[in-house]
Amino acid sequence: MIVVASSNGSVGIQAAVDVLKNGGSAIDAVEAGIRPVEANPEDKSVGYNGYPNLLGEPELDASIMNGRTLETGAVAALSNYTYPISVARRVMETLPHVLLVGDGANRFTTEMGFEQEGSMVSDEMEAIWETRLKKEMSNEVFDSLPDRNDLHEWVRLTTDPRRTYGTTNLIAMDKNGNICSGVSTSGWAWKFPGRVGDSPIIGAGNYADNRYGAATCTGMGEMAIRASTAHSIVFYMKMGYDLQKACREAMLDLNDLGGKYLSVMNFVAIDKDGNHAGYSTQEGRTYIYQTPDMAHFEEVSRTIVDVNQTWKLD
Repeated sequence: MIVVASSNGSVGIQAAVDVLKNGGSAIDAVEAGIRPVEANPEDKSVGYNGYPNLLGEPELDASIMNGRTLETGAVAALSNYTYPISVARRVMETLPHVLLVGDGANRFTTEMGFEQEGSMVSDEMEAIWETRLKKEMSNEVFDSLPDRNDLHEWVRLTTDPRRTYGTTNLIAMDKNGNICSGVSTSGWAWKFPGRVGDSPIIGAGNYADNRYGAATCTGMGEMAIRASTAHSIVFYMKMGYDLQKACREAMLDLNDLGGKYLSVMNFVAIDKDGNHAGYSTQEGRTYIYQTPDMAHFEEVSRTIVDVNQTWKLD
């Protein structure tokens, strides 16, 4: 049994491990471990008080995958509920669908009886949003944002590709060897309204298969979508690569991506035996893991792989 998570999962990893200690499933552990991150107002990349889009509106994404059955559930652009991982799980267990977005995702939370939030961002976050945008635009432009027809231009100028996205990842393996993976995020700060990254896209930001392992991604989600990064890691293990080689090959695949917008990638992964790994294109990045016989999680450095990065506005 083991739980592996991105470093910001430190507030929830013990809850996930406790589920496993008490005989619970990997699915229960993933949900229990991610919810505290989503509720943490200090984590501005996930759940409540996460970075909003360019119009100051929060749009949350999440997915969960059952490695035993390959069943999945996901939501994108959810705007009225702190815990999108729980909604994603309910999608998986209730509907014949995999992904709900926007108004449909919001309606589903209501039908499932989830308590709605009055506001998803604090006054502090609203001030951060306003201050950041006004570094690039006049008060007149800022006040007219909802009615402008050049919003796409401002997205390109107000986005810092190294600092404006984040996610929480968590993978659990239970006593039966079943694997579950989950991802939750508020997405790219100041994104174009309706932008969906890799977190709710199965195969891009999240994938689990008991037979081989699981992987979850953070960073520039558009890259993971284009390269099917999470699935690639698991697929390389299916092809006989060990965990480390599978992770490295999936990272190097990103060098085949062209275009003007390429940035950071990070992921954590496990194989079918519970061996774990974390990889990044950035120095200083870490991940955490904990087993039921450990009193506390251990934080370890991710393996660094250099990948082409570029950011061109012209």
